[in-house]
Amino acid sequence: MNKIAIVGAGPGSADLLTLRALNRLQNAEVLIWTDSLISPEIAELTSKTCEKFATSSLTLEEILALLISKAQQGKRVVRLHDGDPCLYGAISEQIYALAEEGIDVEIIPGISAYQATASELKKELTIPGIVQTIVLSRSGGRTGIPEAEKLENLAKIGASLCLYLSARHVEDVQKTLLTYYPKDTPVAIGYRVTWKDQWLKIVPLNQMAAASRDKGLFRTTLYIISPALKSHDKRSKLYSDEHKHLFRKK
Repeated sequence: MNKIAIVGAGPGSADLLTLRALNRLQNAEVLIWTDSLISPEIAELTSKTCEKFATSSLTLEEILALLISKAQQGKRVVRLHDGDPCLYGAISEQIYALAEEGIDVEIIPGISAYQATASELKKELTIPGIVQTIVLSRSGGRTGIPEAEKLENLAKIGASLCLYLSARHVEDVQKTLLTYYPKDTPVAIGYRVTWKDQWLKIVPLNQMAAASRDKGLFRTTLYIISPALKSHDKRSKLYSDEHKHLFRKK
């Protein structure tokens, strides 16, 4: 059976690729990549003989036609997605259509923007006694959101809330969040995190929209709303001398 590698490119920097992702890129005979969201330096990791097809102007049907055609020719095909393909990657419809043609896929994960943002800030998003849950979501926008997952319901939890694809609606997002989070809750705003033109800033929740407007943000932007972004002296019990576990007796 023919197989296509759906590869996560990570947040932007080429040195954040996994070893498996790098291997598939270096051995690819055909690269079909999301050029509007992925750094060109990652696409350049392929061989000089690799055929490259940018997809920013293509429809799903056109992309699928390319994938199917090249796979049926016996080519080693890589479908390169930004971030992690299993998160807002629109891969389920691709997998389904390829399966109908007898083409299998392998999925290679990539580092997501929320992970890269927390790392760049040198912050942990799960602090004992403060917050232990991370929620990944987005504002409704044109494609909508299931009723149970509306921002109001997610905000009630008070978790570390990571919002993708929401910069166009940031005023509405801020207004909703202020109902559930204190106005001084830190918000990390990350634009093209780990790219050469990265912009990253922490602002109070009540300045979230203004900071976004001032920077002119409308795409490739992530928001992390979390009390964990404040300075804390809380510590985990894991390394406490009072904590017994399998490898250390109390």
